[in-house]
Amino acid sequence: MARIAGIDLPKNKRGEVALTYIFGIGSTTARKILTDANVGFEVKVNEWNDEQLTAIRSIINDQIKVEGALRSEIQTNIKRLMDIGCYRGIRHRTGLPLRGQRTKNNSRTRKGKRKTVANKKKATK
Repeated sequence: MARIAGIDLPKNKRGEVALTYIFGIGSTTARKILTDANVGFEVKVNEWNDEQLTAIRSIINDQIKVEGALRSEIQTNIKRLMDIGCYRGIRHRTGLPLRGQRTKNNSRTRKGKRKTVANKKKATK
């Protein structure tokens, strides 16, 4: 069982794909890690020996910020934006999209379920 950064990697997947299960590692970073550790991209996780696993683990621990540390840094950055009151921070605070998307018709993911607003009733004579 390969356990790196608190994540159990799937055994029957290629190393390149399995490393992407760790938060903060995408396909490009996974390829770089495997190249630095002298492990082939096509080698499956259950075929890694102890030396390869140790090399991969040490590269991830020393050079790359992953999982909890990365999540806390992202949260800190968002909190900083909200505290200084910049445009992106205000959009985070109000739960609206922050990268220039239109909000009249779309952006349901950020805004949540529709909240219907009823029309005012006309006064009867």
